[in-house]
Amino acid sequence: MTRIGITLGDPAGIGPEVAIKALNAADVPAADYVLYGPAWALQLGADQAGQSLPVNCELVDVDVPRPPDFQIGKVTAACGEASVAAVERCARDAIAGDVAAMMTCPLHKEAIHAAGYVDDIGHQEILARLTGATITATMLMTPGMRVVHLSTHKSLIEAGRFVTCENVLDKLRLCHDSLTAWGLGNPRIAVAALNPHGGEGGLLGREEIDEIAPAVRAARELNIDATGPLPADSIFNRAIGGEFDVVLAMYHDQGHIAIKVHNFHESVTATLGIPLIRTSVDHGTAFDIAGKGIADATGAVAALRAAVALAQGSLV
Repeated sequence: MTRIGITLGDPAGIGPEVAIKALNAADVPAADYVLYGPAWALQLGADQAGQSLPVNCELVDVDVPRPPDFQIGKVTAACGEASVAAVERCARDAIAGDVAAMMTCPLHKEAIHAAGYVDDIGHQEILARLTGATITATMLMTPGMRVVHLSTHKSLIEAGRFVTCENVLDKLRLCHDSLTAWGLGNPRIAVAALNPHGGEGGLLGREEIDEIAPAVRAARELNIDATGPLPADSIFNRAIGGEFDVVLAMYHDQGHIAIKVHNFHESVTATLGIPLIRTSVDHGTAFDIAGKGIADATGAVAALRAAVALAQGSLV
């Protein structure tokens, strides 16, 4: 049976709770699940969920002690250390083939920075560091739509500067190659414009003319089915209508907002460009509701479903 690793995320957030709830859900896909994180965090998640620990799951205890100042919903360096240690251990097992894929619960950026991981803004950066990957991308998936991001964890100003012909072409190649490897032959990629109304022929910005359109032309010369740049206010509706298989968004919120408005609860993240399969819930640590037992595990179940499907060679 397919073996899937699950990292518990920040123990002060909802990660352990949604992991337990997902594994006990009626619609969780059949697999052998391995949990990564501190044993005390796993027990805490079970207590919060009001559910028993799944008997058919293995725990890899990263052995980070519960800090004396631990509080649910609060940033601590120890929780940051625990969440990164779980990701690193699970990723190494995935690279070694001990697990076929990994699903990650949310970590907290301030906590991992407090733990000393100043260059690791999130999972994507941690996994790139571990694997030596030089070009990575976030792909969000929800029923009816997929979005790949040109950039993710950048300020809006820096994201605009990242829109270059070279970067767009690199992400188009990565998107095409990844989706093809996952069983989607000749994916139809729509490329979003950066500026309002697609730049209005240069009146509202020249990135479409100088950077994005040349990258699309170069991609088409490589037999990549890319179309664009298309105005961002209509491109996602066209994708939902079935015209495209995936949209390449120019920055974080351009893609995230579209996905989460369309279907937030079932949205899932996958990382492209790394030598392992990683999916994730598409929500954060939710410190405001952590410990209350009310976290929704729908996204965790969807992320597990995606991890199993990708491990078995199909794109959900």
